[in-house]
Amino acid sequence: MPVPEELLEILACPKCKGDLEYVNDERGEAFICHACGLVYLVKDDIPIMLVDEALSLEKWGEGG
Repeated sequence: MPVPEELLEILACPKCKGDLEYVNDERGEAFICHACGLVYLVKDDIPIMLVDEALSLEKWGEGG
């Protein structure tokens, strides 16, 4: 899912309102908030932007 730059500019972490980084690598597709360390996964091209569904950056780095 290519993410338009305009969307990245307005998306914010639901928990801390920090900036999000889009990644798509061997771990999968996700939006990362480096400010609070949460990872919001993308499933079926839909970003799951729920704090309760987010993974910690550490856990995601280990493969979820």
